[in-house]
Amino acid sequence: MVVAISKELSLRENYLEEGIDTIYFGGGTPSLLSTEQLHYLLSEISSTFKLNQNAEITLEANPEDITTTKAKDLIDLGFNRISLGVQSFDDEILKKLNRAHSKVDAVKAIQILQTAGFTNLTIDLIYGIPEQNLKMWESNLALATKLNVQHLSCYALTIEEKTAFGHWQKSGKLKPVPDTKYDEEYQVMAKYLAGAGYEHYEVSNFAKTGYESQHNSSYWQQEPYLGLGPGAHSYNGSSRQYNVSNNATYIKALTNDKLPFEIEKLSQSQIYNEYILTGLRTKKGIDLLRIKQNFEIDILEVHKPFLDRCMRDHLLIIDYNHIILTDKALILADSIIVELMIDE
Repeated sequence: MVVAISKELSLRENYLEEGIDTIYFGGGTPSLLSTEQLHYLLSEISSTFKLNQNAEITLEANPEDITTTKAKDLIDLGFNRISLGVQSFDDEILKKLNRAHSKVDAVKAIQILQTAGFTNLTIDLIYGIPEQNLKMWESNLALATKLNVQHLSCYALTIEEKTAFGHWQKSGKLKPVPDTKYDEEYQVMAKYLAGAGYEHYEVSNFAKTGYESQHNSSYWQQEPYLGLGPGAHSYNGSSRQYNVSNNATYIKALTNDKLPFEIEKLSQSQIYNEYILTGLRTKKGIDLLRIKQNFEIDILEVHKPFLDRCMRDHLLIIDYNHIILTDKALILADSIIVELMIDE
């Protein structure tokens, strides 16, 4: 797999025109790679593309994979940000989520990384879990802030049809969570983290000042990116590429010097809709001048009645030619976004 990814990298060296500001090892369990494998891939990337100074280099990891030696090795390799898949600090909830780690493992992993010298940590937490009450959710948030984690990504539990949760819900073993529970836990989260000094800079993301995810922010601003590996996506501003997801098929193709992807040419309306979708979920909002220049759409004119209503209800503001959702409206972002999209 590592050799195949390296081969894909060499075959796609002309995909990006500018230097690299972020590298993100994700999409599974990259922390299982050995130090030698990670070093090899980082070396291949830096010899293929210009790596800009102070680039954000992130590794996704599970708490059970973090050891003192591993943390030191990651620092020495040049990683400066770790995304830790905590999900919860409650042992019973972790069992329900089929996670291999415990609360103690998660706390220990965070402390090991901090001792090793990592000053930029992000963790994932999940709300809207049937067995989780408000007190338990607040305890999760309290411990995360007490541990001085710089960034939190908090997601609502989604139940996919073919997962264990999906089967449980179908059989009646798992009761559906009412929307009011999601709303209540979301509001508690937003209020608590704001009080703890975190900025709510995207619908699901909170950061201490200066610790917003540069990598994810580049997605939300529609900047070009190159994705390597099975199932990876790439975007160059006008088209999107999708790598085949099957590992064996991916490796076989690259062994034969072939790139295993499909290309989707994006229409102007698709590019516009994606900009609205990602931009309005962030604190930066959407740039009205950019939209007028790139798409020849005057949103303020086209959607005047709807926007007037939203402003009257304190759901959005217009500031320096940007439409920005208020804190109150972030939980309603999807429904507002749909109103501003255009049909194909």
